[in-house]
Amino acid sequence: MTLVSFGLPVYNGAARLEPTVRSVLAQDHAELELLICDNASTDGTEELVRSLAAADGRIRYHRHEVNIGLVDNFTFALRHAKGTYFRWVGDDNWLVPSYTSRCLEAFAKDERLVLVTSQMEYTGPDGGRQSGGYDGDALRSDDPVVRFTELLRLLNESHLVIDPLYGLLRRAPAAAMDRRVVLHEDQILAAKLALAGPWGHIGEVLGGRGWESQSLSAVARKIGIGPWGARFATLVECREILRGLSDFPLTPEQRRRARRAVLGLYVTRHRRTVRHRSRKLLRMALNR
Repeated sequence: MTLVSFGLPVYNGAARLEPTVRSVLAQDHAELELLICDNASTDGTEELVRSLAAADGRIRYHRHEVNIGLVDNFTFALRHAKGTYFRWVGDDNWLVPSYTSRCLEAFAKDERLVLVTSQMEYTGPDGGRQSGGYDGDALRSDDPVVRFTELLRLLNESHLVIDPLYGLLRRAPAAAMDRRVVLHEDQILAAKLALAGPWGHIGEVLGGRGWESQSLSAVARKIGIGPWGARFATLVECREILRGLSDFPLTPEQRRRARRAVLGLYVTRHRRTVRHRSRKLLRMALNR
């Protein structure tokens, strides 16, 4: 039976971690491992995880001696997992018991796939729940730039539509991709995955996670970069995506199309930023 790995990067998650662990261990696919990567937590995370691991041999626990940062901890989980397939889970996530088997069925039907996503349910700080829907087929295309262009389009849509980093991955190609500590790094990785191969999608809610809207400045502090990162987030993201194009065997024509798609992403984001700042300045002027 195929080994499936779940990677759970955590920092000070003792108060919310156990339901996520139980959700993973309740999967109807028996051959799985749960790798919990503790980023030097200072609460009771270590004691809780060690007790859970003692009760279930499918749990592997690694504790970093020092906090290595959020992005690097996510990367560590991916690269130290052992499974053919891999999924990240946050410490506030849940999955239906059939999640893994449903995704593996999709992989079995199409050996081209590098990722299978599903619809997700998002719970806000007030307890409200939301989910969206994606019914396109461009991400399954044989043309890497069709997939890439569709993914960049979706990045400008609501987060409810599709959540690439919380899908089941073929671990080897994903683990070989470089990850850099920049804002929107998850979107950069998703763009590379779109170039790497077709995606499958299950149009049902098979899992969920917490969702709280945060400013770019707050996210920058969380991942350990300076305030300049928020100001130039779109420029840096587009630069990194363009840099990543060289990792894939695109024809000159495909490369031109991909660059145009990145330009479209930049222009759309820039216009949105200008509108937001203009409204903010107008409010400030009216409130004087």
